[in-house]
Amino acid sequence: MPDDRLIVALDVADALSGLALTEALGDTVSFYKIGLGMLTGGGLALARELKDEHGKRVFLDMKLFDIGATVEAAVRGLARFDLDFLTVHGDPQVVAAAVQGASGSGLRILAVTVLTSLDRADLDACLIREGDLSGVVTERAARALAAGAHGVIASPREAGLIRALPEAAGRLIVTPGVRPEGAAMGDQKRIETPAAAIRAGADHIVVGRPVWQAADPRAAARAIVAELP
Repeated sequence: MPDDRLIVALDVADALSGLALTEALGDTVSFYKIGLGMLTGGGLALARELKDEHGKRVFLDMKLFDIGATVEAAVRGLARFDLDFLTVHGDPQVVAAAVQGASGSGLRILAVTVLTSLDRADLDACLIREGDLSGVVTERAARALAAGAHGVIASPREAGLIRALPEAAGRLIVTPGVRPEGAAMGDQKRIETPAAAIRAGADHIVVGRPVWQAADPRAAARAIVAELP
């Protein structure tokens, strides 16, 4: 049985490339992430095909952000597709609207805390309040969970702090910024290995390029799963 703690990010050009990758991975992977990069390349159609025809779990990484009524309407529409996870920005008002839009469905709303491609200098440039980055992430996570989020997106380096929050009991922690030992960082800044992320308290890890750029994606995925505690 595949280990659904591993979510493979289908950050490829279009739905045809994504489908080809899932076929190459076969029964090694059961959970896939589809993000904004593929949205105009048939990403939503691929999400539905993977879910309805191949029995895969699907994480739609849209990072929605807008006024409450718009977010609620967008999430209500997406919830009809029987997907598993959907991301929104971690602002409490956005989270609350998304949770309302998903009510009555199995869609889990995950709140983005701080992108794993950002560091303290980036937050300064965005006029985010001063303070240790891990503290900002943890506070945003606590506020999003209090607003009703089913889980949060955070780097593996903050997973342990978030897992210790009272608000995190029974909630999901999903960690991008995961790289197997020796893999290139790419555009990520706060990374850890798959095993370290799970030990820190993550429920799921998201891995993209180290799988789909590998000469043998199936072997790469199996190697990641093999190292999970």
